[in-house]
Amino acid sequence: MAFNSNHTLISKGTRIVGDIHFSGDLQIEGTVQGNILVENGGDAKLVVADKGVVEGEIRVPRVVINGKVVGNVYSGKHVELAAKAVVEGNVHYQLIEMVKGSQVNGALVYGEQSDDAAPGTTKSSVATGDESSAG
Repeated sequence: MAFNSNHTLISKGTRIVGDIHFSGDLQIEGTVQGNILVENGGDAKLVVADKGVVEGEIRVPRVVINGKVVGNVYSGKHVELAAKAVVEGNVHYQLIEMVKGSQVNGALVYGEQSDDAAPGTTKSSVATGDESSAG
């Protein structure tokens, strides 16, 4: 079984300004001011540690948050919000796990894919036109 074993750590005391495109695993213990995106739609995992801060949009298949995120979170597979998690934005998920103490100051949106939704997907939680309007 071959898989990518890239592991990147942004340690506490480190501040990154700008978008991060990654594959493999990314652990944030410092601060990122920018969007976090997965390269080539891989099966990547992002961990925002309890002192970690992300100020930007997250688009990663698997996300574990125990720190602070100011921005929307888009996960195609699994979101875990640990006890110290604070998300100030909407969380778009397929599967979510929330531990007592975690906070989401925004909407929880099930089943909605980001811009790269798979063709033929039947789940949608947002109306795309005026077809539902009475007129």
